[in-house]
Amino acid sequence: MKKSTHILTVLMIFFSSVLTAQNKIFTLDDAIYTALENNRDIRIAMMEIEKADAAVSEAFGYALPNLDLSANFAHFIQKPMTPFPDFMAMLTNATYNTLFDEGLLPRDDNKFLPMDTKLQSFALTNSFEATAQVTQILFNSAVFRGIGASQIYLNLSKEQMKGTVAKTVLSVKQAFYGVLLTQNLLEIFEASLANAEENLRLVQSMYKQGLVSEYDALQVEVQVENLRPQVMELRNTLQGAKDGLKIVLGLNQMEDISVEGEFNFDPKILPTPGDLIGEALESNFDINTLKIKRQIDEEFIAIDRSEYWPTIAAFGSFNYAGSSDNWDFQTYNSSLVGLTFSMNLFQGTRTARKVEQSTISVMQTDEQINQLSDYVSSQVRGKVLQLKKVEAQVAAVTRNVELAQKAYNISLTRYKEGTGTQLEIKNADIELRTAKTNKLQSVYEYIIAKSELDNMLGNLDDKYLSFVQKRIEN
Repeated sequence: MKKSTHILTVLMIFFSSVLTAQNKIFTLDDAIYTALENNRDIRIAMMEIEKADAAVSEAFGYALPNLDLSANFAHFIQKPMTPFPDFMAMLTNATYNTLFDEGLLPRDDNKFLPMDTKLQSFALTNSFEATAQVTQILFNSAVFRGIGASQIYLNLSKEQMKGTVAKTVLSVKQAFYGVLLTQNLLEIFEASLANAEENLRLVQSMYKQGLVSEYDALQVEVQVENLRPQVMELRNTLQGAKDGLKIVLGLNQMEDISVEGEFNFDPKILPTPGDLIGEALESNFDINTLKIKRQIDEEFIAIDRSEYWPTIAAFGSFNYAGSSDNWDFQTYNSSLVGLTFSMNLFQGTRTARKVEQSTISVMQTDEQINQLSDYVSSQVRGKVLQLKKVEAQVAAVTRNVELAQKAYNISLTRYKEGTGTQLEIKNADIELRTAKTNKLQSVYEYIIAKSELDNMLGNLDDKYLSFVQKRIEN
């Protein structure tokens, strides 16, 4: 029996150590780097950059020389036949006609053969041909415009990547601080529960000694039992917040994680809303993405208009061929150089309509830029007001926590001296818990609002972009 108990104890210690080892602790930076490595939106954005880079190379390829090589061999199983005058009759008749005219033979028209057509073949049984041709575009507006458009598309992909990274960092901060907030709230309620349980032990001891009434003992016990479900609910909320963070980080839901960090309230003097709005309109990733998209739309107008312009190309070709009724080929070669000029003169106003559609696309993008700019301006102004409001709140609630803690300590002392009541302790505990909760929520609100404002202003730590850039290069 003792041996079994010993083995069970060892197994419990082993599994406990394994579970502890599986619990990974994340700092804010750890969480951000993990998300940048695992986030699917980041992966898609990275693929888009690679795709755009390949498109640039493809566009340059259209301006480079084009070399074509072709070859063929043919063998007639049955030669083609063509109706043609009978050469034998022509030769025979010409010979007799000459002999008759020279008087060498007496004229006899019966000697002439009838002049009919006869199926004859002029093709040889075997033939081959090989051709190499080089073509170089000298002028084609669509090709040259396409090179510029592909480069702008690459810039668009890079700007979209920055926006995706910024949104990922913001999502991680929101989820991370959400877990940290719930974790701290749980600690506050657990401390409150511990205080209530300690107070319950004190009151029960005093009740047994007849120093307090049964009502006081029951009142404290009810307070303890009311706190337990709140603590349990916060534990469940904490687990839900961790699961949400795992989704943002791209982790398996079965992994056990914890976060490590602090709510640092570090207020900074902000520029005026007008200056911040100007900065946002200049640096916001979404607005800049639309601005680059507008450049692409303008390039499409130029590409569509290029159909009005001619295409000029130089070419050179070399041909090697041979033919024979057997396998003893008679071969020859030829070469040719020249220029080609082609230009469409009319295609049913299709080019004009395509240019019109591309122009409308530019106008639509302009409206999107204006709409997004108005929205960002409104959001920046709102975030500035929110930050100023929270700054004032944090100063007030910080002072309130100190007062609530002092009031709680006084209520305990008064009760122990017999001059206070359990109601005073209960109220003081609620006030202390509320003050701490308000401070945490205010600081959390400030941090999230500041992070959202940074995202609107296009503020992103270069180390995160460098991390993603290295992943693209590798």
